[in-house]
Amino acid sequence: MKKVLITGLIPMMVAGGVSAQELTIAGFGGKVQEDLASTLWIPSAEQAGIGLRQESHDGIAGVRVQVQSGNPGWDIVHLGADNCAVGAREGLFEPLDYSVIDASGVHEASRGDEWISINSYSVVLGYRTDTYGDNPPKNWVDFWNVEDFPGRRALGVYPQEMMEIGLLGAGVAKEDVYPLDMEKAISSLEKIQPHIGVWWASGAQSAQLIADGEVDMLAIWGSRVTGVINNGAPVAYTYQDGILGSGCLAILKGSDNVEAAQTLISLVVSPEMQAHIPEEMPYYGPANQKAFELTNAPEEVVKASNTAPENAAKQLILDVDWWAKNAAEVQEDYKMMMIQ
Repeated sequence: MKKVLITGLIPMMVAGGVSAQELTIAGFGGKVQEDLASTLWIPSAEQAGIGLRQESHDGIAGVRVQVQSGNPGWDIVHLGADNCAVGAREGLFEPLDYSVIDASGVHEASRGDEWISINSYSVVLGYRTDTYGDNPPKNWVDFWNVEDFPGRRALGVYPQEMMEIGLLGAGVAKEDVYPLDMEKAISSLEKIQPHIGVWWASGAQSAQLIADGEVDMLAIWGSRVTGVINNGAPVAYTYQDGILGSGCLAILKGSDNVEAAQTLISLVVSPEMQAHIPEEMPYYGPANQKAFELTNAPEEVVKASNTAPENAAKQLILDVDWWAKNAAEVQEDYKMMMIQ
């Protein structure tokens, strides 16, 4: 598929002239939005004969403002699935029409009545191969095992995914992680806290920490650690007990173009469109598992994808509904744990 990086209005020609309908989609901006647009959004709009305008947003707060205005300027928004779950609880989105949108290849934990995942990311255990040689850490239990696996560690400053990692590090099985036992997770994190050299606040910081050898192992986004490896650093990672999250699309409540938005989303999540993710933006994985039956990506790229069936089976899917209900309660306890 040819990449077309276009901003602003994208005119679509259909039989009989210019499309009579236009949609506005808002995303996070930057390279991520450019790649999602050229890989998924623009080709889907072209196929549907729908005009597409792109804007950027500042998160769920911007969505609230749009909906509360009573006349939203955006029709569709791309968010993290946790914020999609928050928006759904607040009544910010239109219900999705699953008679139009075929979600059979999308895990039920990666969709809701008002939102659906379109791309996936993973938080994985990354480590220095020059530190651990032939005996690397294999899971979060090993991360907590400071006697057999000494070294400086790093975790993120935000509790989402780190709380899950805390439970996994305490030996809780993936299927028993939810609903999160907050007290047990904090207790587990308190045990490893003295061995955390850095609490990283961004993906770029986490990548620099492991690339420079400032830490020996850490929790890191898969997209970031693969970049470090590709740059030649002695680093590896495992998908075992990784945390699988996603980005989603939702239709803003009050949109004047709901029917066209349903059509666009149905194409974006289709296996045929999702199959281009491993080919064109391999730092994400398709949300639709059926994409792997159709992708033309090289075999080594497919095997490395975080949502390839073998890799997805090793991971825990983030329960965004739990976080939508409990995030505020977790924040203060997590903050206090970090500064002890």
